[in-house]
Amino acid sequence: MGKLYPVGIQNFEKIRRDGYYYVDKTDRIYRLVKTGCYYRLIRPRRFGKSLLVSTLEAYFQGKKELFEGLAVQEMEKEWKRYPILHLDLNTEKYDTAEALDKKLELALSEWESLYGSNPHEKSLATRFEGTIKRAAAKAGERVVILIDEYDKPMLQAIGDEDRQQAYRSTLKAFYGALKSQDGNIRFALLTGVTKFGKVSVFSDLNNLMDISMDERYFDICGITERELTENFSEDIRVLADNNGQTFEQAIGQLKEYYDGYHFNQYSPGLYNPFSVLSTFAKGRYGSYWFETGTPTYLVELLKRHKYDLYRMAHEKTTSNVLDSIDSASTNPIPVIYQSGYLTIKGYIPEPRIYELGFPNREVEEGFMNFLLPYYTPLQETESGFAIWDFVSDVKSGDIDGFMERLQSFLADCPYEIAKDIELHYQNVLFIVFRLAGLYTKVEYHTSRGRIDLVLQTDSYVYVMEFKLDGSAEQALQQIEEKQYALPFAKDSRKVYSIGVNFSSRTRNIDKWIVK
Repeated sequence: MGKLYPVGIQNFEKIRRDGYYYVDKTDRIYRLVKTGCYYRLIRPRRFGKSLLVSTLEAYFQGKKELFEGLAVQEMEKEWKRYPILHLDLNTEKYDTAEALDKKLELALSEWESLYGSNPHEKSLATRFEGTIKRAAAKAGERVVILIDEYDKPMLQAIGDEDRQQAYRSTLKAFYGALKSQDGNIRFALLTGVTKFGKVSVFSDLNNLMDISMDERYFDICGITERELTENFSEDIRVLADNNGQTFEQAIGQLKEYYDGYHFNQYSPGLYNPFSVLSTFAKGRYGSYWFETGTPTYLVELLKRHKYDLYRMAHEKTTSNVLDSIDSASTNPIPVIYQSGYLTIKGYIPEPRIYELGFPNREVEEGFMNFLLPYYTPLQETESGFAIWDFVSDVKSGDIDGFMERLQSFLADCPYEIAKDIELHYQNVLFIVFRLAGLYTKVEYHTSRGRIDLVLQTDSYVYVMEFKLDGSAEQALQQIEEKQYALPFAKDSRKVYSIGVNFSSRTRNIDKWIVK
């Protein structure tokens, strides 16, 4: 029997009792518990947040036997049992204004059946306060509060101001009970995907410590390189055999596909645990994180803010933005970063600027494939084939073939985009060439009204210039004047210069010339 991989299993007790493999994070958890009281942790989805919450729950239930052989077994002497209020906001759709109230009502009535109720407590917030007080009195110990996916209701309401406002005021009052009942609370952790409504939801909770970018806890979720090789060297060996690779090649591919998350400018990279465990379980590399669904709110944000996707791969920002006060603000970057589609790639200490980029190949490829149908007339099911056909034409030197495919990507440009036609065609080209770049070498630059691009395969080099409402001849002339093809003069590959003109009247490519 090989290892049992806890893919998608978020319950610590189940993992330990049923013999699933657990990467030991209990020393970090012990430090968290002993050095503070109120915490918030933001991590992308499928990154192990629910398992962390579940582990804390077992720890505060005093279930010592579950921790046998783990780091905390040596550290903890008391194994005290505390009353726990665990609220998981992930299990609801939040598509109506009442959905959140119903969800909280359900949790409160369960707790009240355990700890009693008071008919004078009318609102959800006062009932929560009363519950904390009664739970502490009944158990003779202060209460532990664990809230999973605290931001889910607000994320589901992006784009619906009224519903968002309603959720915000409900949650603000509800989470406010943490402040009023401070004396009865031993520990509280709230986890989520975004720092949504930091000010508006937690404005009263000035004692909430955010550990999302904290160096001490960078690896409290996720798998480090060291954990990967220490815990899974046998698994990497099996994976390598399965895929006709050496051990080193398998490590290299795991790194390229799943590593590269940085939640702090100084910390080493982290692997996405869901993708890594899925890869070991199935014995094959895949886009596992994406198969579990990508939130449509991301596309809503990108489109609403007329975001230039080219910037995404070259984004520079400050910690204020990454820590953004409110994800509903005009900048989509904090949400994209916090959701795990961009990560910290570099840091310039003076003036404290973060450089962002895609963490790894799984995310880049998955995100671009996800965006393609939103920006082009392709259906989701066709997009992979369409890109592959495009790349095949590029590799075989069929210029008319791939230019016609490019035209089909740009066809049916929605009329409301026509006034942002330049942005639209830049975005489409960015997605197409970013995907093509996974199989070829692409250098892509954009400036007002034009794009220049170098596309390299084993046999061909294409030097391309795109113009908006100029002419293909002008574009070609520009390649010659600026000597874009010069670096390839001594190259054994065949070099093509291609001038392309894009017409805002037809909203597509109207002509290309090849030399």
